[in-house]
Amino acid sequence: MNQKLLQTVLLAAGVVCNPINAQTQSGPANRTSTPQLSGMTLDVSNFGHMPDGSPVRLYTLRNKNGMTVKVTEYGLIITELHVPDRNGKPGNVVLGFDNLDRYLKGHPFFGAIAGRVANRIGGARFTIDGREYTLAKNNGPNHLHGGLQGFDKKLWNSRPLPCTEAEAAVEFEYTSPDGEEGYPGNLRVIVRYTLTAENELRIDYTATTDKPTPVNLTNHSYFNLAGEGDVLGHELMIAADFYTPTDDGLIPTGEIRTVHGTALDFTSPVKIGARINETGLKPGGYGYDHNFVLRSGGQSLALAAIVYHPSTGRVMEVLTTEPGVQLYTANHMDGSVVGTGGIRYPRHAGLCLETQHFPDSINKPHFPPVLLRPGQTYRSTTVFKFATRT
Repeated sequence: MNQKLLQTVLLAAGVVCNPINAQTQSGPANRTSTPQLSGMTLDVSNFGHMPDGSPVRLYTLRNKNGMTVKVTEYGLIITELHVPDRNGKPGNVVLGFDNLDRYLKGHPFFGAIAGRVANRIGGARFTIDGREYTLAKNNGPNHLHGGLQGFDKKLWNSRPLPCTEAEAAVEFEYTSPDGEEGYPGNLRVIVRYTLTAENELRIDYTATTDKPTPVNLTNHSYFNLAGEGDVLGHELMIAADFYTPTDDGLIPTGEIRTVHGTALDFTSPVKIGARINETGLKPGGYGYDHNFVLRSGGQSLALAAIVYHPSTGRVMEVLTTEPGVQLYTANHMDGSVVGTGGIRYPRHAGLCLETQHFPDSINKPHFPPVLLRPGQTYRSTTVFKFATRT
């Protein structure tokens, strides 16, 4: 088959990955390509349209081990993540939907990027260089995950990158204008999703600004290594000896307290359901929604957590350059939400491991800083690595 005919066939198929000479410029959803060499593939398809008619792409990244990642330009949502179990059978291990319209109707941050500042800002306000800024109060009196129209609700620009023997990747970009959701400065953000041949999903974040502004980005995927049911039988280890206690509104008090002797002690693997009724989390009953202080301190890419599901044998390791990780166990789900494959999501249907700086850091000077100034570059990396145990 000659090159021109080959490109025509691949154009119709929506294949964009090309380890030899990829066409990575912006353009229509279908792009030309040439054959893969490494078993890594990257396809693009239409995921629907925004209310204003703008088309939304869905990227599908695959490796030869049976791992598949689907991510869309809307909110950079990971809509599906398929990984093999110990018998080699792939299964979807994230909560989400199979169409854009369902996301547009609202959801609890399934798989999305949270920002400009993930987690909570107490009183929905902060001060920089003597000037106070006020934000939307979208979580009681507080500000949560970037506000009413945070990064999870934005349509990002996208660019597929050339495949190599080791990886397939897509890069997304969004510029948050000065004053958006109350934040100062024009913030340019680039997020890269990479699937590797080693069954790793790597997320790299960079950002620059023209005014001082807080930045704290994370991915808010809900994981369930069983593919359905709840996560209470999952075994969890978190590489943290301390956590940040909160008030009833889940705003840190500023104290840093040991996890030892508490329901938050995951320094050795323990089932999530083993002590969940001892958390005393309010409101909404029992469950985890706590920030852990990682031993690494965010100084380099290091292990943050390990999740293991005994029945399927699936294991997920989380590595990050961030100093903290928020464990959330879907405490408010009640079975009314129906996701991909017609699966209902009961209480504790998933667990989030949101790698990030601590909540309300902009108002806690002794917490790791989240303030980005002109001339500086925000950088963060998190890796979700999958394997199995026999």
